[in-house]
Amino acid sequence: MRIFYAAGNAPNASLCSEIWRNNLYLPLVELGHDVIEFVYDLDETFRNMNKLSQEQKRFIDNNKPRLSAELLRQIIEAHRKSPIDVFFSYFYDVCVFPETIDQIRAMGIIAINWYCNASYQLDLVAQIAPHYDWCLVPERFRIDDYRALGAKPIYCQEAANPQIYKPYLVSKEFDVTFAGQAYGERPAYIRYLLNHGINVHVWGVGWENLSDKKISRTTFFFRMMASTAQKLCTIEGWNTALGKVTGMVDSSRFESLVADTCIRLPHRVIGGILKDVELVQLFSRSKINLGFSSCGETHRNGKRILQLRLRDFEIPMSGGFYMVEYMDELEEFFEVGKEIVCYHDPDDLVHKVRYYLNHEGEREKIALAGRERCLKDHAWQKRFTDVFKDMGL
Repeated sequence: MRIFYAAGNAPNASLCSEIWRNNLYLPLVELGHDVIEFVYDLDETFRNMNKLSQEQKRFIDNNKPRLSAELLRQIIEAHRKSPIDVFFSYFYDVCVFPETIDQIRAMGIIAINWYCNASYQLDLVAQIAPHYDWCLVPERFRIDDYRALGAKPIYCQEAANPQIYKPYLVSKEFDVTFAGQAYGERPAYIRYLLNHGINVHVWGVGWENLSDKKISRTTFFFRMMASTAQKLCTIEGWNTALGKVTGMVDSSRFESLVADTCIRLPHRVIGGILKDVELVQLFSRSKINLGFSSCGETHRNGKRILQLRLRDFEIPMSGGFYMVEYMDELEEFFEVGKEIVCYHDPDDLVHKVRYYLNHEGEREKIALAGRERCLKDHAWQKRFTDVFKDMGL
């Protein structure tokens, strides 16, 4: 097929990553499709998507008409040279006018949008989704929500490109690692592992802000007091706050950590932002690679949303041993306990980390099985082949 492709290199342009190019663009090319890229600075577009910021809203108001017009111009030009079969995008509402998608479809081109944050941010594509022929949706529980918008969703779970995600012959120098942004419950889990003597290291955006070298002891004290001030209207609240200052309360309890906005981590366990190849190499350098299933800050409202992620396929595809929080949907893609390992709560995580650190043979067997499963069933090349067939393309 002849595909016009429009997507940024990564969902977060500040990461200096080509994660979507590696996982979306390259597999389409490797499948033999004639892929024409949209020539436009989409990274700049993705850096300015917050409509609540006056500066970014001004950018959106100026950029959206310009992007829409340029998109249409380039597609018309490419279509004249040789008919375009498919328009494939990773777009948000702030990127393009719905009417532009309609104009593309009116040319006889099938319009497809890929989006992977609908678990808790469906509103970011609510305007444009109904104007596509198909929306590729990795969150099965959002399928009906897409339909309610008037969109036509098709379930397409995430995957990994085996040309990028592969084992490296390096020594396993780290016991436990996590690479990804510092948000949600993640800092509490890392602190909990450290409190239980687990040698864990982290890389990615936001972790440096949690370093014990980042702020002074005085600043830490006042931030800690501010985080508990709202609880000081009761005797129990006063006792809790006093305990945090004096050490009288067991701060290793995970519930306390999740509620604590002042989590500190030893500077020695915090790394920077990894380049794509460094990330893949880390999977081979680690005895245990961690994954987290909860989305954003959804744990704070009592309605935790769990979601499969790219990492669930990238690490096993790379031959890394993978341990992630259990969710039912994982059972559809892996044999839990034989191809990946799942934990159910923080204490279960600590128990299983200790066990597998002491059982290298079992770790290696599971990692090998996980890679074989991904090569067989979870490559992007297979995902695209399957969904295009379901679409009748």
